[in-house]
Amino acid sequence: MAVSMSPKQKVYQGVLQEIRRFIDSNDLEPGDKLPSERDLSEKLHAGRSSVREALRAMELLGLIQTRHGEGTFLSMYNPYQTVELLSSFILQENNTKKDLLATKRLIEKEVAKLACKRLNTNDLYILQSYLDNPQLSRTEMHVSFFRFLSEHAENKLLAKIWYLLDDFSNTVNTFYFQWEFYHKLLEMLRQKECELIDRLFMDQHIHTLSGGDKN
Repeated sequence: MAVSMSPKQKVYQGVLQEIRRFIDSNDLEPGDKLPSERDLSEKLHAGRSSVREALRAMELLGLIQTRHGEGTFLSMYNPYQTVELLSSFILQENNTKKDLLATKRLIEKEVAKLACKRLNTNDLYILQSYLDNPQLSRTEMHVSFFRFLSEHAENKLLAKIWYLLDDFSNTVNTFYFQWEFYHKLLEMLRQKECELIDRLFMDQHIHTLSGGDKN
């Protein structure tokens, strides 16, 4: 059954497709500079806000990189429409919140398992510091904790997908686990009890806050 797209989704996906065609038609390669946001808006006859969102999604996936004072450059180009597929899913109106949180939770479980045997004593100290930092809200601590694990999972694609999902999920809901969950997970990481992580995640209930709530 075909999935109907909202007007916002159609515009956004259209801009991504036009950027892809621009890259193809101009034979751009990794390292080449892209036109500015304003120039792309004019060339593609699209609103600057839509162009900005498209470029932001591409940067989160590592397809482009922005260098301060220099501009935006192509870092890698995937012709299989990775960005279009992910962004189209994220912008669907039905079940977005439920599916987004569930997918993010699955990825966090996997990055924890991947990082488990790679963390050293200093890494564990840093994770503990997130739990002990009273200046971090619960959601900020959650993001810091799993951002660190994703960076140490040695799977760049998985980390980029987590960044993308975290960024978009915060516009819908932020979520975290029960406080004891983080301490149990940290102890498993400390003891290298990687096989127990699956069960820990299965036993936890997600707590959510509406976007923007920092408590």
